[in-house]
Amino acid sequence: MQHAKRFVVPVVLALSLSVAATASADTTKTYQRGGYTLVVTDKNSGVAQSTVDTMVSTFFTIYPEEARDFNPDTSKTVTFVLDPSYDGVAATANATETYSAKYMISHPKDTDTVTHESMHIVQDYGQQNIPGWLVEGIADYARYRYGVNNAAAGWSLPAYQAGQKYTDSYRVTARFLVWVEQHFPGAVQRFDAALRGRRYTANTWVQITGASVDTLWDRYTRSPGI
Repeated sequence: MQHAKRFVVPVVLALSLSVAATASADTTKTYQRGGYTLVVTDKNSGVAQSTVDTMVSTFFTIYPEEARDFNPDTSKTVTFVLDPSYDGVAATANATETYSAKYMISHPKDTDTVTHESMHIVQDYGQQNIPGWLVEGIADYARYRYGVNNAAAGWSLPAYQAGQKYTDSYRVTARFLVWVEQHFPGAVQRFDAALRGRRYTANTWVQITGASVDTLWDRYTRSPGI
């Protein structure tokens, strides 16, 4: 029994030291600019500091613009989490944007992911039954409109192709929204306000543009230039 005790103690200590070392590898930095605060937590992600710096710079460039144009009451404090255990690209909830370390390491120029995710904070639609295709379409519309590094990342809106639908979400919907905005200035802001104000229905398209979304899509497919 004495031998067992002498063996167990150093193993427990080694495990404790290992956990402490892992925890201490997480770093948190706080940035403040123009009335906004950004907290960046890096969970030992391995993402290059140059990429992190560009993400931070992007945030302070685009977030005030998105807030100004869509929701001045949006959160003034935002958190980024660089997480090596997250398997998606990015996700946003409660003013916290979680980024996949693997994705940012392999796509270091795709820093306008920040522009898309930050728009989700500005949207602040809460829990309600609304079309996800429009939520994501508006976020990619914002990336198209405010993004600072899209070209370098190889990101663009796809040309219209037969078979697409406005419900395809993301970039397909975003391109349609660009077309709608060109024909009905201010429409996207009004869609966004209706969603946040819990007033959105299918008839909102008629109220804002005078036509249903299906009618507008039909017009778009026949003349999709933007």
